[in-house]
Amino acid sequence: MQPESQIPTQASDKRRFAVHLALFYSAVFAVSGTHLPFFPVWLKAVGVDAAWIGIINAVPGITRFTTLPYATALAEKRHAIRAAMIVSVFATAVGFALVGLQHLPLALLLLYAATCIVWTPVVPLTDAYALRGVVRYGFDYGPVRLWGSAAFAAGSLACGYLVDSIATQELIWVIVAWAVVAALAGLLLQPLDAVGRKAADQSGSEALLRDAGFWAIILSAALIQGSHAAYYSFSAISWQAHGLGGLTIAGLWTLGVIAEIIVFALSPRFSPHPSTLMAVGGASAVLRWVITAHDPPLALLAIVQLGHGLSFGVTMVGTMTLLVQRVPSHRIARGQGYYAACSGVLGAASSIASGAIYAWIGEGLYYVMAAIAACGALLIWAARRRLMSQPQSEESGG
Repeated sequence: MQPESQIPTQASDKRRFAVHLALFYSAVFAVSGTHLPFFPVWLKAVGVDAAWIGIINAVPGITRFTTLPYATALAEKRHAIRAAMIVSVFATAVGFALVGLQHLPLALLLLYAATCIVWTPVVPLTDAYALRGVVRYGFDYGPVRLWGSAAFAAGSLACGYLVDSIATQELIWVIVAWAVVAALAGLLLQPLDAVGRKAADQSGSEALLRDAGFWAIILSAALIQGSHAAYYSFSAISWQAHGLGGLTIAGLWTLGVIAEIIVFALSPRFSPHPSTLMAVGGASAVLRWVITAHDPPLALLAIVQLGHGLSFGVTMVGTMTLLVQRVPSHRIARGQGYYAACSGVLGAASSIASGAIYAWIGEGLYYVMAAIAACGALLIWAARRRLMSQPQSEESGG
């Protein structure tokens, strides 16, 4: 038993770690809050057509299954997850600034690809850092992660307001500004040693890849989250075409994020098995996309947007809980890298296909997304017995 005199220090360290992590999550997701809904709008404003928008928006997904796994594995091998996070956000700020100086589609594609190579590892590395903190300090992931969602909403609202106030061609500089804030917030992160300092060697990677339960988790999560591709790429464009203003569009996105925040805040009280939570998230995504495909009126669309708390938030909580249970802490960055890579493959394919499908059938694209989400929900439901009966072994990796 530890001396009583050490308890306040440990509590202070835990609080400081959680606060600094929450600040970093906030800054990183503020970038996403401006980027996801309005980067396609900016692309259209500078003269990029729908087909190119689909291709360009597929780039983050492509880097997730090409360069990202190497970045997470290298950071883990070097015991430098925190350092990799800091370097990545600084490079991201520079990259988006360079993107903003170019309007030609091919040049944009190349510069954006270079930016995504350093940007896409940030969230998986941050989640790995956070999950190690969960093991080290014993706090809940959801209540810390919700600050990222809150900042996403704030960034989206601020950018939506600016859409109606400044030239659309200037939106890229809002993204750049938030990236700079994220870079500064990274400097506050505390060093955190890997639990047990076990070797994250090649055999650890092979053990994960041989684990059918691990594959079920990351494939089903990638399918359910990948079904959001049409929403991320074309919702703002579609709603703008139907006469909605920038602030209204941002408000719709914010409703979804508010629901997500509530889910994260309540997540410590969730009693169903995390595989069941993922299945619920997938089923909710199916319903959400089917309704969205019918071009619902604004009031119903607002209600549907609240479903983001289920389709995204509940799926995320279930996924992260399963990864903590299934993946040893000294391999968590690799686990996050494989999950991001799997999501990248499916996300890139969905994004590329969504550009062509949207140009062909418009909102009918959401029926395709509903089918993808249904596959994810069915997969995790089929694997739930395995995940309940075969908990992760720290030594075996599966």
